[in-house]
Amino acid sequence: MAQVQQRHEERRRAQRHADRARREADERRNRDSGVTGWVADRAGEWTLDEQDWDFIERQKYFWNPLLDYWFRMEVSGWERLPEPPALVVGIHSGAPFPWDAWAIGIQWWRHFGSDRPVHGTAHDALMAFPVIGRYFRKMGVLPAAPDSMAAALAAGRDVVLYPGGERDSLREWTKRDEALLAGRTGFVKLAINAGVPIAPVASVGGPDAMPVLATGRNIAKLLRLDRVARLKMFPVALQAPWGISPALLPEIPFPTKIRTAFQEPVELDTDPDRANDRGYVQAKYEEVRSSIQAGMDALARRRRLPLMG
Repeated sequence: MAQVQQRHEERRRAQRHADRARREADERRNRDSGVTGWVADRAGEWTLDEQDWDFIERQKYFWNPLLDYWFRMEVSGWERLPEPPALVVGIHSGAPFPWDAWAIGIQWWRHFGSDRPVHGTAHDALMAFPVIGRYFRKMGVLPAAPDSMAAALAAGRDVVLYPGGERDSLREWTKRDEALLAGRTGFVKLAINAGVPIAPVASVGGPDAMPVLATGRNIAKLLRLDRVARLKMFPVALQAPWGISPALLPEIPFPTKIRTAFQEPVELDTDPDRANDRGYVQAKYEEVRSSIQAGMDALARRRRLPLMG
């Protein structure tokens, strides 16, 4: 009985945190102006009810052959996932479609169906784009913002987050097997305030679908992409059909083999004061990063070919 009451209190606290995060996010978006404000407003138009299960069901005719024959995807570690809700944290690659991230989300749906909904997350710039943003929303994707993620977790739903953002997804191919979370510890604070465990997920092979040759940080600074769309990179990649070109163009992914493995969950102290304990937050950040890196190392050793194998 005491455990049930504790769980109810944690859920109420998570909801209060979600409400506070929504107010703060709305205030921040109201302060933005120009193109930045437009992107923020578009990305901020989300609800937890936009996930369309009939629409998702129809996507299997595209995604199932892609995952099974083009990416030859392997997934392991389902038994390690904690009970919902959980914050699933990993690394991803590519743009505007990070194929490995989408592959994990589709495999989740194939494994759990509608019995255990999951919400992926995406950059504001993608959520604001008219066609892509609508597709993302119907697939259950939320903006990677504190208010949307906190609301989903408070509602008892799993959330998948890639804290490294574009620094992770557009990292150079030579760093393809590095777990890059970019030093961003906000996901630990989010999990503490939501009272949920973190489920690390490791993945390799995704960067081979579109090898990034250069990050283009100086170009992004010159074009002021950070102010316009919160992008600090303008990467150059080898991609089909464009050859060597800007990595933000829609591309046909190379037929890489994606291997993914869920790791043991990382439990957190649910005392909300821990979210302000820098030492504790940093230690848990490193525990998650190390877990992902160990999983990636194990998966990378199973490659049969140095590229796309």
